[in-house]
Amino acid sequence: MFVLDTRLQEDTWLIGDFPLCRLLLSNDSNYPWFILVPRREGISELFQLDDHDQQVMWRETTTLANVLKTLFAADKMNVATLGNVVSQMHMHVIARYSSDAAWPAPVWGRHPARPYSEADVQELRDKLRGVLGSDFIFSEGGL
Repeated sequence: MFVLDTRLQEDTWLIGDFPLCRLLLSNDSNYPWFILVPRREGISELFQLDDHDQQVMWRETTTLANVLKTLFAADKMNVATLGNVVSQMHMHVIARYSSDAAWPAPVWGRHPARPYSEADVQELRDKLRGVLGSDFIFSEGGL
C-alpha cells in the first residue's frame, strides 16, 4: 500500500494524481517547485520501478516539465531525483529563472522557504487545471 513519506506530507501541498505519480507542490514560493512521487510501495530508486512504470514516470515527468516551462515562462527546467533526505522515490521538477533567488546554483538550502498561502495554491491549481489533461485528477487537499 502506497504511503507518502511524512516529510513530503509536511513540506508540500497536494495537487493531485497522474496515472502513476502523485503531484505535490513544494511549500516554497521562491520557485515553482513540484514533486512527482510514484504511488508504489517500497521504491527508493528510479531503477526499482518496473520497465512500464519507468516509462510512465518519464512520460509524466516530461509532460509536467513541458507544462511548467510554458506556464511559468521558465528560462530553465531542473529535473532531479536525489533522495538523500527523503528516501522515498520522488522527482523534483522546478521552473528556474536567471533572475531567481538561487540562480545559477541549485535551489536546495539556498534561501529560507517562503510558504504559499491557500489562495496562492488555489490560483496555481486553477492555472494547472487548464493544461494538465484529462488523465490528471485534481485533489483539493491542503498541506
